[in-house]
This record gives sequence, C-alpha cells and structure tokens, in this order.
Amino acid sequence: MEYQKGQSRQQITLFTTCLDDMVPYDNTVRFIDQFVESLDLETMGFDSLATQGRPPYNPSDLLKLYIYGYMNRMRSSRVLEKECHRNLEVIWLMKNLKPDHNTISRFRKTNSKAIRNVFRRSVEIAKNFNLIGGELIAGDSTKLRAQNSKKNNYNHKKVQRHLEYIDKKLQEHNQALSKADGDEKQDLENQINHRKEQRKKYKRIETELNKNTSSENPQLSSSDPDSRHQIVRGVITEVCYTAQTTVDAKHKLFIDYKITNENDKKAMGTMLKRAKSILRTNQFTALYDKGYHTGSEFHIADQLGIKTLVAIPAIGRSSQAPNPDYNSENFLYNDISDTYTCPQGHTLTSNQTSYKARNYTFKQYKTSACKTCPAREQCTTAKSNGKIIQRSEFTENIKNNANRVANNEQLYKKRQALVEHPFGTIKRQWGFDHIITKKGLRSASADFGLIALAYNLKRLINIMATHKDHKNRFFEMLYHAFRTIFRYLEGFYNYKQLQYKNA
Repeated sequence: MEYQKGQSRQQITLFTTCLDDMVPYDNTVRFIDQFVESLDLETMGFDSLATQGRPPYNPSDLLKLYIYGYMNRMRSSRVLEKECHRNLEVIWLMKNLKPDHNTISRFRKTNSKAIRNVFRRSVEIAKNFNLIGGELIAGDSTKLRAQNSKKNNYNHKKVQRHLEYIDKKLQEHNQALSKADGDEKQDLENQINHRKEQRKKYKRIETELNKNTSSENPQLSSSDPDSRHQIVRGVITEVCYTAQTTVDAKHKLFIDYKITNENDKKAMGTMLKRAKSILRTNQFTALYDKGYHTGSEFHIADQLGIKTLVAIPAIGRSSQAPNPDYNSENFLYNDISDTYTCPQGHTLTSNQTSYKARNYTFKQYKTSACKTCPAREQCTTAKSNGKIIQRSEFTENIKNNANRVANNEQLYKKRQALVEHPFGTIKRQWGFDHIITKKGLRSASADFGLIALAYNLKRLINIMATHKDHKNRFFEMLYHAFRTIFRYLEGFYNYKQLQYKNA
C-alpha cells in the first residue's frame, strides 16, 4: 500500500514570507498585541526587570506573554518559556524574544498592583463599548487552593496534639533506653534526639501563633504564609484563598475582584464601595448569597444608597421556638414605644441597656407575663426568665433586605446564573481551581488578576465578534478606542498632577 510521504528532514527550505504573514489578521494574538501597545505601562506601575549583564525585557512584552498564556490555559512560567521557542503565535507576539522562566515568574510576582490597573482598563474598554449595563450586579466568592498542604498548616489545637504525641513517644523511648544496650541503645538515642528536634519545631510554631492576637483562631501556613484553612463546601476544607468578585449582569463580565484569606461575612460592604466607584453611580441592584447576610454590611449598603438583595439564612435550631409561630420574627415591633408585642398580645419592654457583642450592640426585650402565659411551652425552652428578644443596631437594615427579597423573588433568582458563569469557565473549563503562586496575598492577587483579565478579554472578543461581520473591523475599532480612552486618561492624570504641584 502506498502512503503519503513526508518531506526529508535534511531538505533545505527557503521561506518566501515574513513572520507577520504566518499569523492571520483576525488571530487573537493580534488583539493582545494591540491591547498592550495601547497601554501606558509606566503610569500603571510596571517595573522593568533588569538582568545581570544585559538590558531588561520590556514589561509590555512580558505582559503580552502572560495574557496569551492565561487565555490559552498556560500559567506556569516554565511552560511559557517553552512556548517562546516552539509556538509560532508566541514567537510572533514576542518578536522572537526568549526570556527564561525566572524572568517571567518575577514579572508576575512584582507587578500585582499594575496587573490590577490593566484589569481595570479592560473594564473601561467594556464600558466604552456599552458592554457594562451598570444596573444589576452580582457578587460572590470562590475558594482557590493555595500552594500549601493541610499538613503544613497549623493552629493551637493541632500543635498541642503534636506536642502530646511527641511527649508520649519520648517517654516510651526513655523507658526502652534504660533496658537497651549496644546498637539498640544507639538507635533509641537517635530517635530521642529526632523527637526533641521535632518538639523544638512545634514550640517555635506555638510561639508564632501566640503572637497573633488579631484572630480568634490564629493559623500558621509554612509554605504560603497568607493562606488559611477554610471550609470550601459542606465539611470539605482546604488551605486556600478567597476570591471576592463582582460581575455585571449585561454580559457577565468581571468589573472587580479582591483576593482575601477570610470568609464572606464582612466582604459585601467593601465590594459595594468599590463597585460604586467603578460604575460611578449607586443606581444599581446588587445580588449576594446568604453567606453575606451580616447586619453591619447592610448598614453600609443603605448608607451608600445601594439596593441589595441577600438571601436570608435559615434560623439555627437553638434560636427557634418549639412552635415556629412563636419565633422572634413573628413578634411585632413598635418603633414609637420601643416595645415588642408577642402573638399572645403581651408587651415586651427593654431596660434600655445596650449590650456589646463582637461586631455590634443590642438591646434585650422581655416581659413578666411569660411566667403565667399558657403558650410558654410553645414559645420558649427557658426555665427562669422566659422569652428574651434581642434587637441589634442593624435590625432595621436586616428587615429592609428581607422586604426587598420578598418583593423581588424573580430578580433574585438570576443571581446564580450571573455570578457562577465566570467561575464555571475559570475553574471547570480552564482548570484554574488553585493559585499557582506562593508567598502571600500580593502574588495570589497577581495570579487571579491575570485570570480575571484573560476572562474579560476573551468575553470581549467573543461578544463583539458575534455582532460584527468581520473581526478585522472590530480589531481596528478596538485599537482606536484604546488609543482614545488612554490618551484621555493620560491627559487627565497629567492635569491632576499639575494641579497638585501648583496647590
């Protein structure tokens, strides 16, 4: 049987075309090139990376390489180094430059703030093309595993468990040593010395944990110090970071992100302030899940004048009445007399003393009628004082949210479809379910910033391509839009600097 024959590897070939002709005009790599060339990287805060004995690489070239890599599911600096040698698109983009993996890695590590500024430029571009609605946003977080195993994450309980185990083993070794001789004795002495070194290690960790007084349950991660052991889903836990994000409803584009190592309880207020600054308005509705249901955060939202809809978590078993009809939400509050009326018609009053909880203050309401009330067993399990209702300083803000959710059920149902869309793309389709960098929040923020930037740019290309007959025209329009916007921003920045100097 005859087969098609390949060309001889020793055959000399003369290419009759230039490198530029090998990359189609509508290739995404040209969009990346135009996007980065339109940026003023110096004002964004990029640092030039000098290497010993030769000039540094231009930050624009390394940024192009990273954007291309993240858009094509490549984050590793070693993989990107290989692509510079074998990938025609990368060779075109880098103009045949071949930086080593250390240079590539340092660029991402040292430019976290500048990468955030580039991401914000992608949001400005989307706004310029009217792709950001600014009327409905959704916020949520996702957990991204850190480069730190559970084994190398410590808290007081874990350290104490290790110390108890070591002390027990030392006791066993010392008892065995008193009866041993020869080689067995030497082996036991080595084991005792090893256990003592382990004990010193855990004592050092215990000392470090004792220094951290800012947290109720301090942790220490030895590989990635800012990562924390958190609940990911149900009873599943990981040492990870939390990526707080805000997504616009019109085309499911990111408008903001923030990497933290905390849970969602105190995150909504900060993200809403940032969303107001980005959108330059407070006339939008924000959707969040029940993890953000915190009175102080509702208070911030109401102060900002932002309409929020946050799912209401179920009442804990310890807070429920034996009969749900007698739960505290069924007691009517009178703001004029500052009293509550129970379903039996009794009035609960306060002694006007404000009690302090960790993050808020509250007052207590009770009545002596509980002692003789026929419904007492249905209302409370308390044996002495009867029913006590707590009203925090943020109760009114919480009730306002509950009313908004009840009146906008269909609108709230859109939340999951909006904010989970980017997470599905990033974690499921691209496989970016972990932070690839080490050594702190800054590096983790740079990594996720490039993920969010790549997601937005891909969405921009796909959205615009569906509305245009030719991608070529889109690239030309986009390039001119970049130039117009950034010249305006640069002029505005210079004007403000001049005003500051003359002040």
